[in-house]
Amino acid sequence: MEHHHQPESRRHPARSNGASPSTEEQGIVFIVDDDFSVRAALEDLLGSIGLNVQSFGTVQEFLDSRRPDAAGCIVLDVRLPGTSGLEFQRLLARSEINLPIIFISGHGDIAISVQAMKLGAIEFLTKPLREQELVDAVQFGIARERTRRQEARRLDGVKERLQSLTPREREVFELVIAGRQSKIIAADLKLSVMTVKVHRSHVMRKMGAKSLIDLARMANSLGIPAQDGT
Repeated sequence: MEHHHQPESRRHPARSNGASPSTEEQGIVFIVDDDFSVRAALEDLLGSIGLNVQSFGTVQEFLDSRRPDAAGCIVLDVRLPGTSGLEFQRLLARSEINLPIIFISGHGDIAISVQAMKLGAIEFLTKPLREQELVDAVQFGIARERTRRQEARRLDGVKERLQSLTPREREVFELVIAGRQSKIIAADLKLSVMTVKVHRSHVMRKMGAKSLIDLARMANSLGIPAQDGT
């Protein structure tokens, strides 16, 4: 197959019959393949099902690009000039770029596919690609990334609420998730039981917790260990 150099990425907006939904709603696919004809075919296929597509001939073109902040995935050729697909996969991991990767290859290289999957790729497809297999993998990858982004936003919200606590409320928070009763907390902090109950009420309200179990889940998601509650 003849290869063509394309210095800049092609941006293929999703086709629409009406008002265009946002990139975040649609999802985006980044194609990295040095074969122009492969990129063009994938752009047409993925654009036809309502996805935004950006394509690149090299890893460096991808890294130099301005990418939208939206749920997406990468369709990545294993064998690329310069930085290989596997090297790029490791680079993304080190850079904390969490986009799911779907590898495509013109060679049925089992060893490479095993290595790619161990490093976190969600699929390894061989050329010629089966359209439905690729579409299914892309839709799965975007759905997984959308879920990850939602969880990250939720966690950011919990962190912000935690930062809104006063130092005393933070102390009470940590003792509450340890399972200590108000009278024990009062003795530990040399406060009245009523004052502790007021602080507990403030903690629950500021954290948006509906129950102590809910509060404990928030603490766990933040990596705050529950201390010995005895």
